[in-house]
Amino acid sequence: MFENAPQETKYLFTDTDIDGTQLDGTHGYALRFAAGQLPPVNGFFSVTLYNKHHFYYENELGRYSLGTKNPDLVHGDDGSLTLYVGNTPPEGAPAANWLPAPADAFSLYIRAYWPQQEILDATWPPPRVERLS
Repeated sequence: MFENAPQETKYLFTDTDIDGTQLDGTHGYALRFAAGQLPPVNGFFSVTLYNKHHFYYENELGRYSLGTKNPDLVHGDDGSLTLYVGNTPPEGAPAANWLPAPADAFSLYIRAYWPQQEILDATWPPPRVERLS
């Protein structure tokens, strides 16, 4: 069995929004990284969605995560990055920033590869998952 050491990979997990309610694809959500507040990593990061069975959610886009490896993400004029999650694309949001979700329960992970100390000692605050609809 292979096990990632914390200095190699750190996963931050949530299955609830900022109100403590289970994430559910019948609603839309946003995760906003303020300018300069992307996950501090020496490698790369992703926000990855898992269905209620802890598998990738199969979708028409074949999109299971968003992060460093997505060069087409659209940043705000202020340098922030907002990612959108839900069963349908959010109106008016950049299509590249949308992570498709099932129409029922799901969870989100920030996967940080070669994390910097702020992630390891939990002083970097991950974005809150805000329900939009």
